[in-house]
Parts: sequence; structure tokens; C-alpha cells
Amino acid sequence: MLDTLKEIILDFQSQILDTGIKRHLAYELVRGKAFVCIGVRRCGKSTLLYQIVSDLQNKGVARENILYLNFFDDRLTEIKQEGLNPVLEAYYSLYPGKKGTEEIHSFFDEIQEVQNWEPFVDRILRTEKCSVFITGSSAKMLSKEIATQLRGRSLVWDLFPFSFKEFLDYKKVDKEKLTSKNRFLIKKCFEDYFRKGGFPEVRDVSDKIRIMIHQEYYKAILHRDIIERFDAIHPQAVMQAGYKLICASASLYSINRITEYLKTLGYKVSKAFVSSCIEWFEDAYFLFSLKIFTPSISKQNVNAKKIYCIDHSLVTSISPGILPDKGHLLENLIFVHLRSQTEELYYYRTKRGREVDFIWLDDGQDKHLVQVCFSLKNPATKKREVSALLQAMQELDTQKAVIVTYDEEGILEEERRKIEIIPAWKYLLNL
Repeated sequence: MLDTLKEIILDFQSQILDTGIKRHLAYELVRGKAFVCIGVRRCGKSTLLYQIVSDLQNKGVARENILYLNFFDDRLTEIKQEGLNPVLEAYYSLYPGKKGTEEIHSFFDEIQEVQNWEPFVDRILRTEKCSVFITGSSAKMLSKEIATQLRGRSLVWDLFPFSFKEFLDYKKVDKEKLTSKNRFLIKKCFEDYFRKGGFPEVRDVSDKIRIMIHQEYYKAILHRDIIERFDAIHPQAVMQAGYKLICASASLYSINRITEYLKTLGYKVSKAFVSSCIEWFEDAYFLFSLKIFTPSISKQNVNAKKIYCIDHSLVTSISPGILPDKGHLLENLIFVHLRSQTEELYYYRTKRGREVDFIWLDDGQDKHLVQVCFSLKNPATKKREVSALLQAMQELDTQKAVIVTYDEEGILEEERRKIEIIPAWKYLLNL
């Protein structure tokens, strides 16, 4: 095993890294704390680590001081089962003079594949002259459990598929100067982004290949990150529950209805099983539940939640032949944009039962209302959306709100309150 580890370590140190497009993740590296990046499978976590390696090298860190292991590497099957203790032994057998004298930067990609990895990381942070960088595809393992396992020695950062800004960077389109030419190019890029979504691997492929790649992601997430990891007793029921939820993206769901749906398909499952499925989907950063905005935790739990997918284009690739509602896809896109910036995100229901898609709180706890509507050209639609916002603004005592559309723009002022109608491409650029 030691010879294999040494070979992998040396292979990486001689590798020319493809660092891709610089991600907009506003992370900070803090001495003495592990850098932990979590996100859905294939969203670009490995490339982010390559970017950090490149940044370290640009600051003068020698390549020999970089230790990198990707635990999806089939050569590491044995170590995944037996633990990480041989890793440093292999490294220091290559560079014995560095032990205790030079800082070693250790990168462990997809570490959730290794059993009992937490004590090893905790130990090397305490006892070795070593910084640690970790990625994983499990929110539960790397967020909820890591706090106790690493005893406060970690900072966790979420990584999502490409944002629209990052997509523009990839397309080499200037998003800072809104000249008439740039405005045209940005809008054309948004059409492309709305169709393809944010997964890096599908940016330049045909629609047919994009759908095939998305479907492979879906199978891998369901089988490897959920069914195998949690040893699900009804794997086909898990698949059907995931399919039902992804088809309902940007809609309210209830555990009772999903349980009854699975029973009609012949699965003998309980509401507790369905609740576990939803937790697993969220753990894999595949689906997200959105709670109602209320100070009462019990009311949040009693009221129905809304479901969203990690990528709006993934929805179109998994859903049946009938095209999904474009308004729901746009709402899903805006959800991921907001969720990538804050966890203080909810939906709002007025006292008269009108729904506002999103309310998010900034660092000062100020409330921001966002309604999403593909088009306001239908007078009845416009009246419904504006009415819901005005009721919410009055109840929450806010003076401003936003309606995000596909390509419409304008300002509405009613009852001394201002509603900005803004096209999605501009909202995603935070202009």
C-alpha cells in the first residue's frame, strides 16, 4: 500500500493542473483550521482544490510540499477500508527532511469515501505541521458531524454548480460594462445558461449529450451518494421518491402525498421512510427544502415545504417528455442563486393566503422579498403577482420588493411602495 501511495503522491506532484475558470467562492484560509468544501457530485470541487494548489504555488510553496489524494481513485480501495494512517508515512518516506520542519499542505478529495477519516484529520491538525483541505459530497457528514469530530478545527464552505457570473467568465463576456454589445451578448449567454444549467461538464455539448450526462449524474447521486451510503432498504422506492420530487421542483410538497404515491406503486413504505429519503436527498446537495417564513419553529415544521433541485437544467433532463413549466425552472434558478449566498431563505404566505416565492434576510436581518414570474404580459398574472407582493410588503412593513422575469423590466409604485421588475440575467449579476 505504501508504494501505491507514494506513486500517487508523486504522480500528482508532476501533473500539469487544469485549474479551469476561477470560482467566485469567497472563501478564506485560516491557519489551524481545515478548509472543508461540500457540494453536489460533479460541481467542480476538485477543480477548486487545483485552484488553491495553484495559488499556493504562486505564493512560493514548493510542489513537493503538496500532498493530494482523490479517494475516487480505484488504487485507494484498500486505504478507504483500512483508514488513512499510512498516508503520512508514505509522504515522509519520500521527504523525511520535511517532517516537523516544513508545512505540508494536504488535500483530500471526496474524503467521505474513507471510513473513520475524522480522527486522522483531527490528529494531523493537532500534531503535525500540516494544513488540511477537504472536499466531500455529503452535507450531513461534513457539516453536522464534522463540528463534533474535528472539535472546532474546520471551516465549511458550500460550492454550487456554475453561477451565471461564472458562466459568463467561461464565455469570456465582460459583465462589468453594459454597452449595447455586451448587453446583447449577456442576454444570449443567459439563453444558453437557462437551457444548459451550471454543471461544468455540459457547457459545450449538444442537448442530447447534456441530457445523457445529467441522467448519469442523477443515477450516480441516487445510487452512490444515497442508496449505497445509507443502505436504503427500498432502493427503487428511493428512486421513485427522487423522481417525484424533482418533477415537482419549485412546488409545495407533503410527506403524506409522497408516501401515498409510493404506496400506489406497490411499495410498503412509511412516512418515516419518506422523511429519511428527503433528508438523504438534501444531504447529497441534490434537492433542497424551503420552509415558510415564521418565527415559530413548530409552524415551520407543520406547514408544507417547497422543493428545489440543485440545477434547473437537471430538472429538464430527468422530467418526463412533457416540458417542465418555464416559470418553475426560472424560480428554481433564482432559488439556487439565492441559496448559494445565504441560508436565511424562506417562502412567505400572506394572511390572505397569497404566496411570495422568496424572502431572504441580509446580515443586518433586513427582509428582502422576491417574486419570480416568467412573464407579466398577461394582466391577470401581473395583478396576482403584484397583489401578493403588496400584501407581504404591508404585513412586513417593507418599502421595496422585486419581481424577477425572463426578460421584462420596469418599475411599479403603488401605495408608496416600490416594486422593481428585473430580467433574470440582470438580477443574477446583482446589478
